[in-house]
Amino acid sequence: MQQQTIDSKYIQQHLANERTYLAWIRTSITIMGVGFLITNLHFSTTKIKINMADILAKVIGLASIVVGIIALIITTISYFKKGNEINHQTFRFSKLMVVFLSVSLILIFLVFGLYYLFVWRLI
Repeated sequence: MQQQTIDSKYIQQHLANERTYLAWIRTSITIMGVGFLITNLHFSTTKIKINMADILAKVIGLASIVVGIIALIITTISYFKKGNEINHQTFRFSKLMVVFLSVSLILIFLVFGLYYLFVWRLI
């Protein structure tokens, strides 16, 4: 007979933690992918040279990659921390990832909006 481990005592919580972690990984990959997509679309479809639009497209692409990587790092650390907290029954809700991702995406979307204002020549 196998001995019960601390992890097996809280199987459902650990599986939920793993699902959440995988969802954050998908989110990180999506954020990075959107950055690549925007940058590639800009440079492969725009025929008119608009310096500010070029700069903004690069900023959007780079910022998306950086935010995706940071989100991946934070969520990996959070996954292991939450696993430990589940085992010790000291779980606390983490606000860092939600606040970081929300603020970062708002900033990227504002730059994205500015990019379109330049591309559509509204500025």
